[in-house]
Amino acid sequence: MMQRSMSDSHAVMEPSAADVAAARAEAAYLGLALGDALGATVEFMTPREIQAQHGCHRTIRGGGWLKLKPGAVTDDTTMALALGDAILAANGIDARAIGESFDAWMRAKPVDIGNTVRRGIIEFRRTGRLAAPPSEHDAGNGACMRVLPVALATLGQPENAVRTACRVQAHLTHNNPLSDAGTETIVLMVQDALHGADRDVLIRHRLQPLVAAFPLFDPAGKREENPSGFIKDTLRAVFQALLDTDSFETCLINVVNRGGDADTTGAIAGMLAGALYGPSSLPEPWLAALDPDARRACAVQSRALLAQACSNTTGKL
Repeated sequence: MMQRSMSDSHAVMEPSAADVAAARAEAAYLGLALGDALGATVEFMTPREIQAQHGCHRTIRGGGWLKLKPGAVTDDTTMALALGDAILAANGIDARAIGESFDAWMRAKPVDIGNTVRRGIIEFRRTGRLAAPPSEHDAGNGACMRVLPVALATLGQPENAVRTACRVQAHLTHNNPLSDAGTETIVLMVQDALHGADRDVLIRHRLQPLVAAFPLFDPAGKREENPSGFIKDTLRAVFQALLDTDSFETCLINVVNRGGDADTTGAIAGMLAGALYGPSSLPEPWLAALDPDARRACAVQSRALLAQACSNTTGKL
């Protein structure tokens, strides 16, 4: 919906808050896929190896240890789409529907899958269990990389409901306080950005409370290079890249050139920066290079999830 504004006797059509949120939601989803595709090329490489092979890696070119075609995405994007499909089919956050969708996703033989994710899905398949037992060893980034559909589907809901929804999807594979805290913070940052919050607001309202409760996430200090799949390493790299740059493109280039789990740091930074900087910030050459099926699926699902959120919050986002 567009809002009409009158100035000097001429009608000017201005985007409504819902229009802006929808555009930023699509940018967040495309940002996830772009960061995934960009980072996959240099996943598990060190910054020195990246520099020697690519200089500054800034092109979606495929390759990497998975030998991907240019523009192809990995489990970060495809698992998010599987989560979104489950939310749409169930008209909400339903653990069994999510588990079944994850199971179908794994049976389709994704290009990659993390050990904790694999173990959790196999256990769901075997027992129907809807939550993994709490484990200090499950503080990986797998629940966070796929969480964007929850941010979109719960937009407009109270914060406690959003946090609960995050844990429903996360605990199928990752049941850990650090994983929960980091994942919930990313979702709330994305939602704030969809509503127009700038970077300073995200830092003050979301990052600083996270660091106060869990100092391991503090981005201050030594640069996080070669970040592992441990959630605190992943998010320290993402937060540092966000703080050190001022655009979508520079944020993603910054984070993936750190190497390590670069498809996932790229995906998380991409969803956050896409929501923050909006659709005009996405580099056209990157969009043109992105796998067209993935590009289409992200765009379609972002709109469907927001429509569901609007319906479930009496039409208000």
